[in-house]
Amino acid sequence: MKIVVCVKQVPDTTEIKINPETGTLIRDGVPAILNPDDANALEQALQIKDENPGTAVTVVTMGPPQAQEMLEECMAMGADDAVLLSDRALGGSDTWATSNAIAAGIKKIGEYDIIFAGRQAIDGDTAQVGPQIAEKLGIPQVTYVKNFELQDQSAVVERSLEDGYEKLKVKLPCVLTAIKELNVPRYMSVRGILRAAKTEVKVWNAADIGVDVETVGLKASPTNVFKSFTPKPKGAGVKIEGDTPKEKAANLLIALKEKHII
Repeated sequence: MKIVVCVKQVPDTTEIKINPETGTLIRDGVPAILNPDDANALEQALQIKDENPGTAVTVVTMGPPQAQEMLEECMAMGADDAVLLSDRALGGSDTWATSNAIAAGIKKIGEYDIIFAGRQAIDGDTAQVGPQIAEKLGIPQVTYVKNFELQDQSAVVERSLEDGYEKLKVKLPCVLTAIKELNVPRYMSVRGILRAAKTEVKVWNAADIGVDVETVGLKASPTNVFKSFTPKPKGAGVKIEGDTPKEKAANLLIALKEKHII
């Protein structure tokens, strides 16, 4: 079995600061991490590998050269191979353009039975890239996967909903996006770290994956972020005093009139 896991290197959002003048993220000095939901996606792929000897797990990402460090961490966790899509032509891509590039990269990787991805990235929270990759590849997809079971040439999954879950059976190949309830990601092992140090990360540019440059990058992106900002903290609330509900209602009415709200 061959599994591809789509991952992303993101800034640690607990450390994020925003330039008040430009409205852009200040990334200098901010640590980069493996996107949390992608870690769950990778863990599920590695569990399949543990239970099915001969399974190959390839991680793929699109990003700057420094994203190679994250891919090495993924291999130290247990992935067999890693691919970095890195090219100035891909810079500034929104979700639509990103999915064009990653889908082209997966086609170059070759055969696959399952493509795992995290539900969403913590620096964008769009939850769009995984489903868009499935559409570009023309294969079925299930999002928000909280439980997984492999049955012959199908995957039986539980998809999380706001008021419960639904159980679905989907034929392979398919795209599945993971949420944190799916599993607990493993740590890197010493053996994995040593193996990752000896394994070369493949770096492909736009020409290597054969993607149309008119469909990737900032100019090809139909959406863009105009400005990022930190909302101003809200003022302290007001507690309405009173011994009875009727008295509290009367005091609330007085407070609203004082503020000329009514």
